[in-house]
Amino acid sequence: MHPSFTTGTIARLKARDPQAWFELWQVFGPILRAHLGRWGGKRIGPQTVEDLSQETLTALSESIDRHDPARGAKFSTWLLSIARHVLGDEMDRRTALKRGGGVRPQSLDEHVFAPALEVPPGSSFEAAVFQAKIAEAIRRAEAESELVDFTVYRLRIFEGRAGREVAESLGLSEAAVSRRLTKVRITLRERVREVVSAYSFTEDERNEAERKGLAADPNKADDALFDEALAELYEAATRPDSEGSPSSRPA
Repeated sequence: MHPSFTTGTIARLKARDPQAWFELWQVFGPILRAHLGRWGGKRIGPQTVEDLSQETLTALSESIDRHDPARGAKFSTWLLSIARHVLGDEMDRRTALKRGGGVRPQSLDEHVFAPALEVPPGSSFEAAVFQAKIAEAIRRAEAESELVDFTVYRLRIFEGRAGREVAESLGLSEAAVSRRLTKVRITLRERVREVVSAYSFTEDERNEAERKGLAADPNKADDALFDEALAELYEAATRPDSEGSPSSRPA
């Protein structure tokens, strides 16, 4: 089971908590906009892409209590299935209008919860979903850290500057840089665990962070690996053409 998702996110979405819906939009909206825009091609414009992205997450939040974790479908598979359903309905509606007729929209249950229709997402979509989770974990850690602390981590790890250079630029001792770096890393480990757990349906998804060097267990021997892995994911998520770039999220 997924205790964080079950006791937290599902309960809040079932209670129609607008903040829970906004969190979904903040984390996964950029991915949906990128993929729906690509799938729709020239047939749909930016505003339709925006609308369909919101419809996808609305449908997810309204049907999330019917997801059966025993079936083993990943969160990314479920998200993708709903997005395809929403886009398919839009394309069917447009085709029907051109022909002057109507069309019966397929229900979400028929499309998303039918085992034969659960098409696994491609590696690029799964990678984008994971990058979005990590980007959200970084955003949360930055929001709760002191400015100078997170600046130390950003300069040392995300920008790859030497400890002495960071110390001199911020007017700190190298020992202070090391202490602040450790403090932020502890927060980041916890936020990675929190966010990955919150948006994972399967054991495989929950273990993805550890497989990629982002173990939540604060083992000092893994610190360098954690920093390196996080820096690579941060770079991928903030690349201008990235599908999960935090810079592309709504304010």
